Amino acid sequence: MSAPLGALEAGGTKFVCAAGTGPDDLAATARIPTSTPDETIGAVIAFFDDHPVRSLGVASFGPVELRRGHADYGHITATPKPGWPGTDLIGRLRDALGVPIGFDTDVNGAALAEGRWGAAAGCDSFVYLTVGTGVGGGAVVGGRLAHGLVHPEMGHLYVGRLPGDDFAGACPYHGDCLEGMAAGPALAARWGMPAEQLTGAALDRAVHLEAEYLAVGLRSIIYTVAPERIVLGGGVAKLPGLLEALRGALADQLAGYPALPEHEDASFVVPSALPAAGLAGALILAEDALKG
Repeated sequence: MSAPLGALEAGGTKFVCAAGTGPDDLAATARIPTSTPDETIGAVIAFFDDHPVRSLGVASFGPVELRRGHADYGHITATPKPGWPGTDLIGRLRDALGVPIGFDTDVNGAALAEGRWGAAAGCDSFVYLTVGTGVGGGAVVGGRLAHGLVHPEMGHLYVGRLPGDDFAGACPYHGDCLEGMAAGPALAARWGMPAEQLTGAALDRAVHLEAEYLAVGLRSIIYTVAPERIVLGGGVAKLPGLLEALRGALADQLAGYPALPEHEDASFVVPSALPAAGLAGALILAEDALKG
């Protein structure tokens, strides 16, 4: 029997390792706290030494260098995560494990998984947007992940502040971008507690603001990418009442243009169907690595 595929979801808080063939077939998993590159990558290598795989897919936090011909291919680049800028993640894993490695962002991995097994199954063009510790998006257009000079950075779309909102924004680069206004740290900074602890009037206000800012961001994404569906993931996206409020706010943002009935349907913006979409997507990247 051949070895299974390997999957690594590399996040700013934790690295999750697994071996298997699909989201319902993960023979082994491990969660490794994200500390220093040496400690974290060393623990990943130790896991796959104990659980040999025939190829590895890595879905990583970013920014990352995805251009195969670039000298820094496989590196984590200008991340605000202390100690991680310039880390050669893929090179170190390849040297240690000696197997083919597929590499992309965590949100692109999640998009692949939602397209094969989850909420975007059957769609040719769609967007996966995660709203949690940060905001990130992956786009599949014509059945292929959207790549360019760099991967899409949907979390840094400009949204500006709503009238009467004096919150400066939590993004260290842009302040009031989508991530700066709508990610988990922004909610925690506004309310003095994590979003999942909010109740009563504070929760109602948080859901309203979150829906409005996300709707502004989604309007730009819709007009640029023209997706058939938008899949929403991440912890903040699970706030009670948010999805319904977002659908209403998005209708207001689109203002009847371009008058597509699909935009008004409940199936246009949907929650993620996979509890570990990034990890499942890493298995697809591992498959692709075997194809060369």
